Amino acid sequence: MSAGLGTDPLTLLAATMLLYFVACVAWLLLAMAARVAPRVSLGLALANGLLAAALACLSLRGQASAWLAFWGADVLALATLASLRLVMPALSDGRDQASNPALAWPSALGLLLPAALALAWLPYEGDMRWQTRIVFGSGLALTLLAAVDAWRQLRARLSLRLASQLAAPLFVIALLLLLPLVNSLIRPTVAFDLLQNSEFQLAWGWAMLGLGLLINATMALLVLARVVLDIQRLTRLDPLTAVLNRRALSEAIDDEHLRLQRGKPYALVMIDMDHFKQLNDNLGHAAGDAALLRAVQVLSPCVRDVDRLGRLGGEEFCVLLPLTDLAGAALVAERMRHNMEASSFEWQGKTWPLTASFGVAEALPEDVSADAVLRRADKGMYRAKAQGRNLVQEA
Repeated sequence: MSAGLGTDPLTLLAATMLLYFVACVAWLLLAMAARVAPRVSLGLALANGLLAAALACLSLRGQASAWLAFWGADVLALATLASLRLVMPALSDGRDQASNPALAWPSALGLLLPAALALAWLPYEGDMRWQTRIVFGSGLALTLLAAVDAWRQLRARLSLRLASQLAAPLFVIALLLLLPLVNSLIRPTVAFDLLQNSEFQLAWGWAMLGLGLLINATMALLVLARVVLDIQRLTRLDPLTAVLNRRALSEAIDDEHLRLQRGKPYALVMIDMDHFKQLNDNLGHAAGDAALLRAVQVLSPCVRDVDRLGRLGGEEFCVLLPLTDLAGAALVAERMRHNMEASSFEWQGKTWPLTASFGVAEALPEDVSADAVLRRADKGMYRAKAQGRNLVQEA
């Protein structure tokens, strides 16, 4: 009956177990030795290890107690999917608040623990349809949560097509978990058991073996993409304040200047913190770094998603405001000035007033390059300094 599938259930089970064990070791090496996305790699090592352990428990049916061979296998399999659910938010770079790993714990434990308790209460003998429904229903929910989370994160950074392709293996696993669940409803007298020598169980086992390879390969691609994105992000961000560095900001301004030729205006706000040298001299350079971080914290709420805040060097910052004229930029700068003046900065029990001088300039059609706009904004900022600081000056 199973000749067309080319193997027996125990051989297929052993091959699948070996695959997940090897994957577990590989992810552990990536996490511990290579330090490649260690939190994600450890999570994937745990998922593969749990599934290998679940299959090992499953192989002991008829030889070990029901608690180990049945309940242990089922709970370990669900713990695998719960850990996979927890891994997905860790792929995020932290900008997506909905992908906070802490938010994944309630859903993972909320599905795993009730299922484990229900399985412990049900006897593993005779009719085991409800065990099948609990295991595959909870597993389906956990997998769908992981799949949707992965797709959302990928969609925020990639095209719809590529994001869908990379997240597809998780949705296919969800479909495979749905099949036994549906089978237990339409064929209530047949319990699902991977050790049974039937076409359905063997086909399902082969599919899980292939998907084991595919899902680990896909996760390796996602981890690699995360590492590449992290490297790119680090090369574009100021190491202290995590805003754009001078190079990245200059590129953004140049891109916006090209749009100026298509009738899309932009403005720049130059910002220079007042009395910064005195702050360093009196409180030390560590206090100066803390003050820069505080300044970014105060300025950031005034910046839209389309705007770009960058550090040019020292205590000097610049904000790029697309689709903004001089009057609008002046309003933004005044809001920033007010927020800075109203903020408090304390270092080792000493309070220091934080203020800044602002220069505002709007790009004009006759500006040959973005440098001309930067120079005007810079002049406005120096005029604000000369007129007493803590001012906004248009140029």
